[in-house]
Amino acid sequence: MNSADQYLKAIYLVQEMEDGPASTGAVADMLDVSPASANEMIGKLEEQELCAHEKYKGVDLTEAGIRRARDALQNYCIIERFLLEVLEVEDFRAEARQLEPVIDETVAERLDTIIDRQPQCPDCFDAEADVCSLLAHAEGVDIEEVDAAD
Repeated sequence: MNSADQYLKAIYLVQEMEDGPASTGAVADMLDVSPASANEMIGKLEEQELCAHEKYKGVDLTEAGIRRARDALQNYCIIERFLLEVLEVEDFRAEARQLEPVIDETVAERLDTIIDRQPQCPDCFDAEADVCSLLAHAEGVDIEEVDAAD
């Protein structure tokens, strides 16, 4: 997933939380980048017709932007589930965030064949908790407890 996809995913999630246009400050905060960096990338995404940015109002994704953001979110969920369910990584959220920019769609598809991804993905993602809602209970919980809960 490239950085444009990470921005699209962040805009999508902020729009979900704010129930409207995403503020560039919230996008910058979610990605831990400066507001200037966020504005620069949003401008590039706008040039690609993936979003529309209105100053002081926020950013809205276009239909193409929403599709790409949802694909990016689904890939992120796949990474999280793989780390937790297959590799049993305790801090799977932090690891998923580190791997997200380097795992491309082909690798995500291959990881998807290994995990038992739920059909509601990526709608299962809880934007406020920044984790798949199906895995949110797993953070800090023993892996055997997670398996028993599923």
